[in-house]
Amino acid sequence: MGVVTSLAVYFVVWWITLFMVLPWGNNPDADVQEGNVPSAPAKPRIGLKAAITTVVAGAIWLIIWFVVRSNLIPLRDTGAI
Repeated sequence: MGVVTSLAVYFVVWWITLFMVLPWGNNPDADVQEGNVPSAPAKPRIGLKAAITTVVAGAIWLIIWFVVRSNLIPLRDTGAI
């Protein structure tokens, strides 16, 4: 897996992981302010969720890299790469 492919895979994994992490710990605000949707989270903690996403996506990417590098799934023989 080359550098560009590695970055592309990490980018896709990061976004998928972000969408899995976003709902964690969201509780709707008890006192809804005017202009807000009642289901909007009281404390979204986007920075914390971005950090968690980065770490989890890095771990997932390392697993993908190891599988491709060690040829556990022979992608080159199937013509996929």
